[in-house]
Amino acid sequence: MLRIVFMGTPGFAVPTLEKLLEAGKQVVAVITAPDRPAGRGQQIQYSEVKQYAVKHGIPILQPEKLKDPAFLEAYYALQPDLNIVVAFRMLPEAVWAYPKYGTINLHASLLPQYRGAAPINRAIMNGEKQTGLTTFFIEKEIDTGKIILQQKMDIGDEETAGELHDRMMHIGAEMVLKTVEMIENGEVCSIEQNQIIENENIKLKLAPKIFKDDCKINWNNPLITIHNQIRGLSPYPAAFTILTGDNFPETPLKIYKSSIKHFENLEESSTIGTDGKNSIWVNHPDGALYIEELQLAGRKRLKADEFLRGFPLLTGRWKVK
Repeated sequence: MLRIVFMGTPGFAVPTLEKLLEAGKQVVAVITAPDRPAGRGQQIQYSEVKQYAVKHGIPILQPEKLKDPAFLEAYYALQPDLNIVVAFRMLPEAVWAYPKYGTINLHASLLPQYRGAAPINRAIMNGEKQTGLTTFFIEKEIDTGKIILQQKMDIGDEETAGELHDRMMHIGAEMVLKTVEMIENGEVCSIEQNQIIENENIKLKLAPKIFKDDCKINWNNPLITIHNQIRGLSPYPAAFTILTGDNFPETPLKIYKSSIKHFENLEESSTIGTDGKNSIWVNHPDGALYIEELQLAGRKRLKADEFLRGFPLLTGRWKVK
């Protein structure tokens, strides 16, 4: 039986670890992020992977630096046959190349497309109708290793990054388990990504990390582009705009869910409309963007009707910018 070291930090990685244990795989240790203070009280919190590992009695390593000699010594003492990486940081060669069967990674795109830190977000923001999952062997350059398995997934027209994330983490767990069993049985027939790029003449789309500038809505963009930006950044870090009104200070406004109606709109662009009870929309030359869930700075996330019960958008003149 393979001696497996599992590496991951957020909740996305937990179903894979759970699936491995349920299948009786030998997970000899978990490597996860160091404990960090979080929340208003700055209480020390464990990563979700650590919480699961503690509950199931799996040894845990939490290095600050993956090249630390003390960590490497402890890691080598585990004598791993295989590393499994799901939502973790970049590994040094001293780690990913050490096991007999190498290191496999689960990536939330159909590689070689959307290499990078934010494949789920970027695919939706770009208006893709289909994406998928890939297991592959880690090599020196990030997300470029040989592909083992892939599974295509359709993206719903109104699906958010959070909803797609939750679907992917369960399908991905099944894929990783299948990949491990293929390695155990000597059934892996991996494919070079460069071969796919050359054979299919692919123009690569990348998935770089999301920064604040990616989250600010530009109301000059097409309506569908704004809608996809909101979907692709929901629930985190969330697209935002600046709300302005008569005698009201400029205030950041996060938008978590939207819908669009296309028509020739003669209203002034970026002005806000509302029926005062259920609906809030932003006027746009292409039509209107209906804001269905939102959060004003310093307040709770609310549905549009809840927001309108406590905020006087009917009075004065309101805009976004």
